[in-house]
Order: sequence, then C-alpha cells, then structure tokens
Amino acid sequence: MHLSRVVGLMLAGAGILAAQIVFPGKGKHVVLVSGDEEYRSEESMPQLAKILSQRHGFKCTVLFAINPETGLIDPAKNDNIPGLEAVDSADLLIVALRWRDLPDAQMKHLVDYIESGRPIIGLRTATHAFLMKKSQTYGKYSSNNKEFDGGFGRQVLGETWITHHGKHGVQSTRGIFAEGAASHPILRGIKSGQIWGPTDVYRTKLPLPGDSMPLVMGQVLQGMKEADAPIEGEQNNPLMPVAWVKSYTGAAGKKARIFTTTMGAAEDFSNEAFRRMVVNACYWTLGIEKNIKANSNVALVGEFTPSHFGFGKFVAGKKPADYGK
Repeated sequence: MHLSRVVGLMLAGAGILAAQIVFPGKGKHVVLVSGDEEYRSEESMPQLAKILSQRHGFKCTVLFAINPETGLIDPAKNDNIPGLEAVDSADLLIVALRWRDLPDAQMKHLVDYIESGRPIIGLRTATHAFLMKKSQTYGKYSSNNKEFDGGFGRQVLGETWITHHGKHGVQSTRGIFAEGAASHPILRGIKSGQIWGPTDVYRTKLPLPGDSMPLVMGQVLQGMKEADAPIEGEQNNPLMPVAWVKSYTGAAGKKARIFTTTMGAAEDFSNEAFRRMVVNACYWTLGIEKNIKANSNVALVGEFTPSHFGFGKFVAGKKPADYGK
C-alpha cells in the first residue's frame, strides 16, 4: 500500500468517491487547500504534501474543489471544497485558492482558523482567494472588500490582486533576495537568483502593509527560460516583492506567522530552490525554524510533470485519489 491513504469518503448517489487525500506523519498537521482555475494547484498541493510527509514527517491533508454531481476534481467549481472540517485540527494552513465563493458552512472552518492565530501560507492567487457573492456572512474576506481593505489577501496575507506586473505567459520570474533578507531561516540553503518560475511577477503596493518583510524580489525576465536575461527599465525598477513574511492578529488575539509568495503555479514547484523556500516556510510559520537544515531533502516524490498554467486546461476526469499515488 502506498504511504498515502484515501479518507473522507463521500456518498453521492450510487458513487462513493474520496473528497480528500491524507499523507500520514507523526509531526504537525498541515492542511493544504487547492482550488484555482489557472495555476494547477490540484497538482501542486498533493506533490507538496508528499514532500512534507515523506521527506519531513508532517501529516498532510489535501482538499480539492469538487463537482458534487460527478465527485471529480473541478477547479472551475468555485463554491464547493468538501472536507474543510480537517482545518479545525490543523497546525498549519496552506492556501492555493482563487476567488472562491464558498457556502457559509464550509467558509466557517476557514474563518475560524484564520481568526484563531494559527499560521498560514498563501501561494500565488491566494492573494485573491475569496470573492463572496452568494452570501455576505463572510464578505469581509472578499478581495474587493473596501472596509476590510483588500479582504483576506491584503489584511491577512499582505496583498490582494492588483494586476500582472510581468507579461503573463511571456515573461518569467527570477527570485532575487531582498536587501537584508539573506539570513532569514526561510532562505536557508538557497542562493539569490536560484529561485525561478514561469509565472510572471504580480504587482504589489509598496511598501507592503504592517510588519511585512520582503524576502524575495521578482526580477522580470525577457522570456520563459530560466537563463533569460532580465528586462531593462521600469519593470525592474523597483523590483516587486514575490515572497514575504508578516504577522496577523486574529479575533482570538493571538498573533500568527504568515508567509506569502505570489509565485506558486504547479510548474514553479519543478524548481528546487522554490520548493525549498516553501518547505522552509512551513517550519518557520510553525515556529520550529531551528529545525531547518540547509541541505534538507526537498526532492520531488514520484513522477511530477505539472501541467502548464491556463484557464480550462486542468486534467479532466481526475478524482483526489489519483493524486495520492
């Protein structure tokens, strides 16, 4: 039997399908929530969970956007992520969502976690994770919220959606260490310039809010290859932050450690330095950064050939168990 085991069986008419996958571990419980139409988080979150489980001993639960009629993964289904009860027992929440409009019963688990003061990692479109239309019970977390400026993205993670800074699908991103950040534990074992991904740089407001500390700046490259030269001119002057840390004090009064990166498409996880940064961030947000080793194992587990980003390009016909192999 594979190290992963499928749990959370859901009865749906005549079909019985698992709504989530769990990778066992004896350490902290990490819940990874996927659900975006473009950047293939349904592929990257299981791979990250395998690395955290098999290489680092964390217990990991991965959740997906599910079409309730078929029981299959459907990132375009923006109002259904079954199994969010798993978040209640999480020590760390990793969010890779885009404009989800979840029902109150599901959203409550996420909001209770957010306000509890436990740590959060946000990847790529997590800056605009929610766009609540059907119910306004949790409307303050919407990316377009004016009173809770920028909603979950800006208030909790440090930024919401503004626009593309690099040319989407044309210019890739090289990660350059922010001034004074090289010694941060999240960057342990990484050299400036090693982080690369085909996703483009997102624009942010400068400076980032509150106690945000940029760790990695996004150098816009001329093309979609790691060796491409940087663009000259205003796009790289100033550089936009693509990874940072901050804190968020929730309703419970407890201050949480937050790590956000506007990189994070499935293809970005093919880059070892990017994977190392995210794995290191798990340790740091959990407050166990003393355990971060510069040479820790962040190798991919099994075959990982991520799909190229793009709307409507997800691999259809997949159920969660398919990504637990």
